[in-house]
Amino acid sequence: MELKALILNADELRRALTRIAHEILERNKGSQGLALVGIHTRGIPLAERLAAKLRELEGVEIPLGRLDITLYRDDLSEIAHQPIIRETQLGFDLQGCRVILVDDVLYTGRTVRAALDALIDLGRPQSIQFAALIDRGHRELPIRADYVGKNLPTSRSELVKVKLLETDGLDAVELWETQP
Repeated sequence: MELKALILNADELRRALTRIAHEILERNKGSQGLALVGIHTRGIPLAERLAAKLRELEGVEIPLGRLDITLYRDDLSEIAHQPIIRETQLGFDLQGCRVILVDDVLYTGRTVRAALDALIDLGRPQSIQFAALIDRGHRELPIRADYVGKNLPTSRSELVKVKLLETDGLDAVELWETQP
């Protein structure tokens, strides 16, 4: 693989998340009834950062959860013989919440579909919205993000790597070419 471009540096990533936080507050007329749920792996630190930004802007704690979608994936048999199951953690009741699902990259839409199934199995929120740091296109399902940090048209031979301080030691979004 070959690095093609740096799409977002640390400052640009921070600004994108700040913009998403403002859009969430504007669309929902404040933070009342909101909850954030990050999708393993990089959706979790992104949701945590959004919660911190919303707390800074509104002065209130937003309920925060973690969602593992492994068993809901439609390609589970292709991933691994023994897939790694991570913990789903919701410290709040979904009933009546306006949930913002958070993930790093929106691509085919299959991860979001699995997350919706997993979330609905845990309760019945008032509504579910979706925030993605990067939307790279190539949807296979009729799914879209309500909040997007950056739209990045890509080819199928390209790979978007989101690197976060919490998981990778630095903040960056990179575009890689997978085929020589």
